[in-house]
Amino acid sequence: MKIEINNLTKEKIDLRLVKRIISAFSRAYKVNKNKELSLAFVSDAVIKKLNNTYRGLNQTTDILSFAGEENFLGELVINYSQIKRQAGDFKNSAEKELVFILVHGLLHLIGCDDKTKKQRLEMIKLGEKFIKNYL
Repeated sequence: MKIEINNLTKEKIDLRLVKRIISAFSRAYKVNKNKELSLAFVSDAVIKKLNNTYRGLNQTTDILSFAGEENFLGELVINYSQIKRQAGDFKNSAEKELVFILVHGLLHLIGCDDKTKKQRLEMIKLGEKFIKNYL
């Protein structure tokens, strides 16, 4: 899979870890090797604006997923500042929280949804299972 990563923040992010997760995910879920994925790390302000534009929610969030078509798997937009805040809330390291949120976004790109409580719990279970088995 071709992966494009843009860190548009001043944060130091372990991009090797990010690529390793995406590669393991694509193997585990048998994502076509010709697929392309775009990933951007952005600020609170940028993700808040995108969240308002595309979801009608005028608030910051941890990740937005935009599914693609044909050979473009899609785009993930991650707010690393929010990841760090959540890590503290969940008593996680920022790295572990990033892995969980990245996998969650990738699950969205392959068709998983979390609009209902049942779907959300299923996605959490899938994400945790992937992390346990492949990382």
